[in-house]
Amino acid sequence: MEPTDLVAMHMSDGIVNAPTSIVFGVVAVLGLAVCVARARRDLDDRTAPMAGLVAAFVFAVQMLNFPILPGVSGHLLGGALCAILVGPYVGAICVSIVLLLQALLFADGGLSALGTNITNMALIGTFVGYGVAVAMRRIALRSRGGLVATAFVAAWVNTVVASLGFVLEYAIGGQGLALGTVVALMTGFHALIGIGEGVITALTVGAVASVRPDLVYLTRSATPTLQFKEARA
Repeated sequence: MEPTDLVAMHMSDGIVNAPTSIVFGVVAVLGLAVCVARARRDLDDRTAPMAGLVAAFVFAVQMLNFPILPGVSGHLLGGALCAILVGPYVGAICVSIVLLLQALLFADGGLSALGTNITNMALIGTFVGYGVAVAMRRIALRSRGGLVATAFVAAWVNTVVASLGFVLEYAIGGQGLALGTVVALMTGFHALIGIGEGVITALTVGAVASVRPDLVYLTRSATPTLQFKEARA
């Protein structure tokens, strides 16, 4: 296995052994079951169409890779973006649907590795990104600039922490490279990929907030305050 095979977040078949794939497949199923149960209260006439648009956007953007170094590229994970716009539970479902379609239609990520990919990008990435956004919510509520900054930081952290999910899975059931090498490659490259993730997420969230701030899940309860501050600015 070449080191550059590990820098993409999508895991292929065979990177970890079958027992590890099964374990994290179960984790993914249980996690998504909780998300489906909790997402029902977040879905309404505004959220449902937005969820479809967000999923389509993440699907399209994930097909576009941007270069990091020669022979190395990355793409949007979308966890923080989905969580900020439609909430963590609906967001995790959106990312999972994208990952399933990519695996089935484009062989981007192996089917046996679908559980690990969903765990990393849809569950860990989405909920970590949302946790960071909630921690920075006071900044996000001050102005649209604060919301954009929050989206950038949440997306960057989401990308790096999601890559650590890969490291954990590789530590349990991977072979071919020393764990220290995997840690260095994954965290190093995804710290760079996270910058691109942060920029795309910040621009998208900022664009939605400028037109329909009531559609931003993170700040929806304080939309009048946000609009007032933007109007004064």
